[in-house]
Amino acid sequence: MVEQLGGKLISDDGKTAIVNDEAWLKFLKFMQEWGPNGRNLGSPTYTNARKLFNKDNNDIGMCLTGLYQQGRIKSDNPDFYNSGEWMVVPFPKFKDAVKDVPAAYYGHYYMVNGQKPKENQQMAWKFVAYMLSHPEEYLTKVNIVQPTVKLMNSETYKSMPYSDVFTNDMAKGHVVYYGENSAKIQSHIREAVESVMLAGVSPEDALKTLKRKVQEVLDEG
Repeated sequence: MVEQLGGKLISDDGKTAIVNDEAWLKFLKFMQEWGPNGRNLGSPTYTNARKLFNKDNNDIGMCLTGLYQQGRIKSDNPDFYNSGEWMVVPFPKFKDAVKDVPAAYYGHYYMVNGQKPKENQQMAWKFVAYMLSHPEEYLTKVNIVQPTVKLMNSETYKSMPYSDVFTNDMAKGHVVYYGENSAKIQSHIREAVESVMLAGVSPEDALKTLKRKVQEVLDEG
């Protein structure tokens, strides 16, 4: 959302945090208005919309989730899945957006511990190879996309409802920022958003605090 407005989390050289104050202020003001003390359209304390969407009881109009949600709908509420009364739309964009950037995406990783005995590592790599050897079955059973060109071009993927929407948004997006202290940065952003939505902190003060804390994390690294 910030990138749509022309801002960045971290500068290209990795040294400066929270780039373009105007973009971040617009974002924080949007969240302030969105929250319980504004138009009351959402709150960090509310149940995630994606957890209620599948019930189809008319209390959720839209949720932000991934392709895997289709598998959840099919499992939780087959009638709703087959009803044709749901659809996937591109990630929303601000009217005054200066950049067409949907949500950032992230990857799931299989990890092998280099400190384990060699025989354990060898078996772990064999297991990883097995898990990566049938991506189409993994997609249809679990609704998780293994990031290979072959799978993305397969009829199995293309035949999934609205797969083209996900493909097009991913083509315009990028991998979510990742660094040694990413979790700390994520926590500070969450605190800033919650402070304007729930604690009555002004967007200006929230931005000042956020900028200082994230910069400290970068400087520590």
